[in-house]
Amino acid sequence: KHSLKVNFLHVELLCKYPGHVGCGTLAVLEQNEAEIVLLRSFDWNDGLFDVTWSENNEHVLITSSGDGSLQIWDTAKTKGPLQVYKEHTQEVFSVDWSQTRGEQLVVSGSCDQTAKLWDPAVGKSLCTFKGHEAVIYSTIWSPHIPGCFASASGDQTLRVWDVKAPKVNLVIPAHQAEILSCDWCKYDENLLVTGAVDCSLKGWDLRNIRQPVFILLGHTYAIRRVKFSPFHATLLASCSYDFTVRFWDFSKPNPLLETVEHHTEFTCGLDLSLHNRGQVVDCAWDELVKIYTPSCLAVPV
Repeated sequence: KHSLKVNFLHVELLCKYPGHVGCGTLAVLEQNEAEIVLLRSFDWNDGLFDVTWSENNEHVLITSSGDGSLQIWDTAKTKGPLQVYKEHTQEVFSVDWSQTRGEQLVVSGSCDQTAKLWDPAVGKSLCTFKGHEAVIYSTIWSPHIPGCFASASGDQTLRVWDVKAPKVNLVIPAHQAEILSCDWCKYDENLLVTGAVDCSLKGWDLRNIRQPVFILLGHTYAIRRVKFSPFHATLLASCSYDFTVRFWDFSKPNPLLETVEHHTEFTCGLDLSLHNRGQVVDCAWDELVKIYTPSCLAVPV
């Protein structure tokens, strides 16, 4: 097993986990009042490492795989995938669908040290972005700036790219360790956060990258995913191989708001709902998906 990721979409939850013998399963789940129900399940012949929902069709999503391919699925259909795009030469650890209106673009990041730009309606990549010197673990579109995305890598850098110019716009030596995750602030187009193997979270203002604008310490093992809140400008959540999910407000003198410890294995999938304020989903190598509202989000922050 390598990783899990969960994503909210309306009342649907998508959970992805690789199987025990090299095969991947894509499970589409729905939460009702009493439980989480499996709506649809798809198998792939290699591990699935990441997933992203379409921004213009609630039934369509894309996964990335250990065989270097991307798969497009339609949850309204019983079989799939609809399309397979295979250009990366090694595992694809990250895939993200652009959130800005007027463009339908997908970016992927791979162990082959490249990021690729895709239009799901076109059968081949539109562009390849080179510059990272190690595996790319995370590729995330800016929610503010069309055609702009960030990537985080095992080469210890955070990089910012513009799809109109395949050369990197900005290189930030963000950690002295592999960076496994990054995310954009939903309220400040210049602010990103990185999470790394050094157990730290760092905030970066793109207008002045000499020093981080905040450093959050508390995790005791590598940070696997970090997500900014869609409702609070200074609140974020992180999950780690220390089995915990932690909630932070970097504007406060004591930024750690809450530590949730309800898994018995590495916690490596995390998302915050866009539709139900305060609702969080996470998952771990213990093969459990949990949907909950932490106490720090149950009251206005």
